[in-house]
Amino acid sequence: MAEPQSNARLRADAGATTSGVIHVRTRLTADFTVISNALAQRRGSAVTVGVAAYISSLPDGSPVSIAALCRHFSEGEILISRALRELEEAGYLERRRERTSGGQVRTRTYFYDVPGGAVGDGPPEPPKPSRARKATVGEEAPASPTREQSEKPASLSDADPQAVAVLASLRRVDPRLVLSEQEAVRLAPGVAQWLAAGIDPSQITSLLTARLPDRLLSRPAGILAFRLREAPLPAPPPRPLAEGASRPVVLPFQTCDGCERAFRAPGPGRCRGCRTREPGDLLRAAC
Repeated sequence: MAEPQSNARLRADAGATTSGVIHVRTRLTADFTVISNALAQRRGSAVTVGVAAYISSLPDGSPVSIAALCRHFSEGEILISRALRELEEAGYLERRRERTSGGQVRTRTYFYDVPGGAVGDGPPEPPKPSRARKATVGEEAPASPTREQSEKPASLSDADPQAVAVLASLRRVDPRLVLSEQEAVRLAPGVAQWLAAGIDPSQITSLLTARLPDRLLSRPAGILAFRLREAPLPAPPPRPLAEGASRPVVLPFQTCDGCERAFRAPGPGRCRGCRTREPGDLLRAAC
């Protein structure tokens, strides 16, 4: 006679915990993703951790734009964009503008298991076109070096002095932002582009030091380089005047003969307030 079988779960060991979570482990051999405890147990928004876990599970080449993530999650664009921004500032996510072999510029997204690429040399560089290969019919020729590559200073003395001053002053806001000479040489062209676009140095400092992670697991130059990667739009030119229109005449300042206040008028006299007062009011005001 066969022995009776039971499908009931075995009773937990006597020494098992009686409070909190109890893990029932299953060894997975396919369709699983490995993420670090630092990311899974990250304090703050649960949406940020969920977005990070979802991006980690996707194969290379999957779209991770805000629109693509909104199609998967029930959260809206505001929460999704905030989660991506937090992952960028923490060093888990990076967007790079790269030039393809055909000369086109595209944005590629890299996701790090360790913030800022502290392990290894970071994401692989894009493939470079061979110089010996001839362009076929209808293929674009390789583009010339970008502005940042062609104007990269050889030493700190060749860099923009105002850009170097902005980088050197970052440690006054955050003592952790101490840069070496080589790091300042690498970051100076990005700061110079922001300055050339009309951005005030104080605004650049605020951009580079705002909402930095509590713990920097790698050198701060990587985070600063990421924030400087996108060059700002230049200030729009002044709007031209319509044909036949003339600029308004700005009257000079005059000193009121009654109250000695400054006002604009073509010649000396009294301001509007004194002209509307009664003569008796002026005598009482003088007393």
